[in-house]
Amino acid sequence: MAQQAYITETDNGGSGPEPRGSRFRRLALRLREVWRDPGIWRRGIVLAALALLLALVMLLHSRIPNTVGNLGSLTETFLPWLGLLIPVLLVLGAVRRSATALILVVLPSVVWLNLFGGLLTDRTVGGGDLVVATHNVNADNPDPSGTAREVAASGADLLALEELKASAVPVYEEALASTYKYHAVVGTVGLWSKYPMTAVRSVDIRLGWQRAMRATVAAPAGPVAVYVAHLPSVRVKLASGFTARQRDKSADALGEAIADEPLRRVVLLGDLNGTMNDRSLNAVTSQMRSTQGAAGSGFGFSWPASFPMARIDQIMVKGVEPESSWTLPRTGSDHLPVAARVKVDTSA
Repeated sequence: MAQQAYITETDNGGSGPEPRGSRFRRLALRLREVWRDPGIWRRGIVLAALALLLALVMLLHSRIPNTVGNLGSLTETFLPWLGLLIPVLLVLGAVRRSATALILVVLPSVVWLNLFGGLLTDRTVGGGDLVVATHNVNADNPDPSGTAREVAASGADLLALEELKASAVPVYEEALASTYKYHAVVGTVGLWSKYPMTAVRSVDIRLGWQRAMRATVAAPAGPVAVYVAHLPSVRVKLASGFTARQRDKSADALGEAIADEPLRRVVLLGDLNGTMNDRSLNAVTSQMRSTQGAAGSGFGFSWPASFPMARIDQIMVKGVEPESSWTLPRTGSDHLPVAARVKVDTSA
């Protein structure tokens, strides 16, 4: 009776398990029938068009005009996140059983990997002779002393702080005094250093108040010109779009100052309120390298701290070799601190 229950009728009219080769042949026949269905090419035309549009937006993002609401800069700020639309289109194409959509989804996939695929790998290398860090501490930070101690614990030789409220400056000075022998504060930005600093001055970024500075740091491997900057904030408004005109003017002024810098080795630390993809920062990004892009791991998003979506806090170098770059743990600020290890002595 048990044997009779086990021997059941199968689709091929025999008894017992179906041979594996038969299952593969049947699957191949079904797939062939599916691909022969004319509807598989006609369905999902809208999805295919969206996939093509997505590929074009990512490929030609520099051609999107900024004349209307700075749409081009807004797109470039969040450009990596457009990749999230690819799996959505892939799933919808599979649900619709559309060969046209599934094939065209390959296009945005290739474009995204070409733009950002390199950021998915770990590009850090050993070595380096100077550790630098920068942090927008947030003027409304409820724990400036704790924030100072946390970023100092990173081991940075140079620490730049932005958005320093005048009443909080003494708190930061006291908390960092035991780690950094030298420091200077200019307006709302400051630089703390383990090595002597000279030629400290304000940098005019056409704001009317001081949010950028420059100093010469006597690093063991040689003098380095260090710039600290906090470019104006940008806003996304329904009526006016991405408002960044003042930020763009300040970026141009900062780029001019760096271009005129007489020292060969230059490090820029600060909150630029823009990503490396944003064309409006070209005056700066065209002449300097991002440590995250050159020697980081992942995208290194720094803002907002609760759910980082963009890297607007930058460490950039010229005449200095990036070795590694990373984000630091969250503090009482709405930004994450970022740090990098660089090689000042590039003679070898």
